[in-house]
Order: sequence, then C-alpha cells, then structure tokens
Amino acid sequence: MNWKLIFQLSIFGLIMAFGTVSLIPQNVEPAFWLVIFIFCAWVIAKACAGKYFLHGFFTGLVNCIWITAVHVFFFQKYIAGHKQMDSMITDMPASFSTHPRVAMALAGLGFGILSAIILGLFAFIASKIVEKK
Repeated sequence: MNWKLIFQLSIFGLIMAFGTVSLIPQNVEPAFWLVIFIFCAWVIAKACAGKYFLHGFFTGLVNCIWITAVHVFFFQKYIAGHKQMDSMITDMPASFSTHPRVAMALAGLGFGILSAIILGLFAFIASKIVEKK
C-alpha cells in the first residue's frame, strides 16, 4: 500500500471539506466530486502496481475523516448553506436530532464508506484503462 499517495490524494477531500462549508453550493458539489474521483482514480492507476481498489477505498476513507471532522467542527456554518442536510437531521429520531453533530458524524461515516467504495471502483476500472508507467 502506498500510504503517502493515499494521504496526498486525500488532500482533495480536505480542500472540498472547507470548500463545501461556505464556497461550493450543494447543487454543484457532485460535479466537483466526480472530477476529483476521476483524477484520483487515474493517479492511482498510474502510480500503483496493484491493489487499486484498496488504494481508492482507503483514499475515500481518509477523505471521510477530513470531511466529517470539518463539517462537525463548522456545523453551524455548514448547515446554513445545506438545508437538505438540516432537514435530514431534523427528520432523524429524537436522540439524533437533539445532537445534530453526532447525527452529522454518523451520516458522514455512512456517506464516507459509500464514497470510498465508489472511489475504489473508479480506481479499479481506471487500472484496466490507463497505461502504466
């Protein structure tokens, strides 16, 4: 496993975490993620000799940590620009809706695992398409 590469690629997640707090609107965020995932998959396919899915998966998990931490820390500012997330939290059971940061951390973990699987699949597919060094 190339942990240095995984960490370096996860910096895109850190940038997106801060970007989504106040700069990037919720309706265009998926387009940013698509570009980032394609780029990361391409880099993994070029730089790694194997375990493409795992490299993508672990990059996605580190992204999840960055994003969840930033969104929980800047919760009020994040929620102000993401009304859909706010309504999702208020629709949760009372134990979560009274503790919205906990709800966001759990939702972030779920979305993070899902996006890590998707990034892993992108990296695996890219390994079949991209020419190696």
